[in-house]
Amino acid sequence: MQKIPLVLFLFIFTSCYQVERNCKNYKTGHFISESVLNGETYKSEFIRTGSLQIETYQDHEDSSEVRWINNCEVIFKTINPKNMAERKDVHLKILTTTDSSYTFEYSYVGEINKAKGTAYKKN
Repeated sequence: MQKIPLVLFLFIFTSCYQVERNCKNYKTGHFISESVLNGETYKSEFIRTGSLQIETYQDHEDSSEVRWINNCEVIFKTINPKNMAERKDVHLKILTTTDSSYTFEYSYVGEINKAKGTAYKKN
């Protein structure tokens, strides 16, 4: 009997596995998110409608226009930017979903460095 190389076995085994992404479930709602940036955890709460997201972080509220590129990727544009950093659009991509949360990566549009986080749907 021939032995199947380990690499081939792993490829066959993992190629059948697909990450669940039911992104449509997270286009609107009330959420709490956690993200890690430079080793520090940041928490925020936000409400997202079809075209608007209002986020509260450390008693600071930001409003952004929401533009979905596809079911799992969105661009946020701050409505009233107060500095140069807020003038940059943010690109967010949903990587995986569960029944009550999603993991995501985000960055300023056009930048290579990305941060990751998790958002939990609030009832």
